[in-house]
Amino acid sequence: MAKDSSFDVVSTVDMQEVDNAYQQTARELTQRYDLKSSGATIELSKADATITVLAPADFVARQVIDVLNGRLVKRGVDLKSLSWDAPQAASGGSVRVVGHVVQGIDKECAKRISKDIRDLKLKVKATIDDDKLRVTSASKDALQEVISHLRAADYGIPLQFTNYR
Repeated sequence: MAKDSSFDVVSTVDMQEVDNAYQQTARELTQRYDLKSSGATIELSKADATITVLAPADFVARQVIDVLNGRLVKRGVDLKSLSWDAPQAASGGSVRVVGHVVQGIDKECAKRISKDIRDLKLKVKATIDDDKLRVTSASKDALQEVISHLRAADYGIPLQFTNYR
């Protein structure tokens, strides 16, 4: 009997690319005419995987987030990997917006992906392993079909397919 083939479904973000986009955004805050004297700041915490934008108004905070999003897209980071909290009032009448970098697939999303794979009625097996899914099958064609189906579906997080064997 032939050996089973498999691949992993993961959701990872290259934090170095996020850091590079953060650095470019911070530089643009000091150089761009409309943002230079606004008093807006941006901070990256690699340990917590959060980005904090502090601005005098919600409009300015959204402008800074738009600049950051543009830098992230140019660096190949999917915007689905960032989840932004609602703007919070900070001291001095300013606004704080915190963005979280989403790493890994949470249990609820993994269960939903696994159910969608089962609903395809293919001879594949999906197992949840911490923050990733392992899909195995004897047929490589079935695995390719699963990958194409998962690429077409929207789960709210970016999916990558690794360790294809």
